[in-house]
Amino acid sequence: MSAAANKGPISKFVEHHYKHFNAALVDAAKGYETHLTEGGKMMVTLGGAMSTAELGKSLAEFWKDADTAGQRFFPHEYMYKILLSGELKQYYEIDPKDSWMLAAAEKNLPIVVPGWEDSTMGNIFASYVIKGDIKASTMKSGIEYMAWLADWYPKNSGGKGVGFFQIGGGIAGDFPICVVPMLYQDMGMHEIPFWSYFCQISDSTTSYGSYSGAVPNEKITWGKLDINTPKFIVESDATIVDSRGNLSKRSGELVAFLAGSLAWTKGC
Repeated sequence: MSAAANKGPISKFVEHHYKHFNAALVDAAKGYETHLTEGGKMMVTLGGAMSTAELGKSLAEFWKDADTAGQRFFPHEYMYKILLSGELKQYYEIDPKDSWMLAAAEKNLPIVVPGWEDSTMGNIFASYVIKGDIKASTMKSGIEYMAWLADWYPKNSGGKGVGFFQIGGGIAGDFPICVVPMLYQDMGMHEIPFWSYFCQISDSTTSYGSYSGAVPNEKITWGKLDINTPKFIVESDATIVDSRGNLSKRSGELVAFLAGSLAWTKGC
């Protein structure tokens, strides 16, 4: 059976109709598929906000318990703890199987959350620190996220390497992609491989030097991508062109896809 025959209806529609200005999506999808079928891994980055303000008071007890026990965790690990405790079940407003966060917690999916401090929950955490209820060190920092990623990347970049699939822009993409030039330049690891695939889906205005709209070729001079790295940019809203954009209804499939020795980064 041909590869085309195994495609789902969305893939078949895109291949048949996306011929001109939107053909970049087809090329990016084929490159993505090739990268994975050849044994590569993929980091998926999601730019955007997730409202967690109402969890602040519930999470406070987990922060305080960790503080009392002298334990420290990453932001997403506290989220995992409260979800897996079952404490929030009575407040669920959707079917649990449609929650990507719950599915990620159940799989213990590794997540990097740069800039977590710039969120309502970060503000709530800061208020407890200011009042002296907990220590700031109870929460592991963004620097420790980078250190974790610096350990993860060399262990997973052998063979075909690790691709970089960026949905949106901002810190969710810029923070993790910088692990490669950091390892090369600051750690002196001159054999560290570049990201082996790159695609960004964004509606940001394309411009050189832009935080969210820089063109992929610009990342070559920054030591993030190789000149031969497959590079794609799809200028559109991610919920239109990427099936993973609809996370709530595909949570099981999404996490099953991501859980195979892969890091996932989320920007607050």
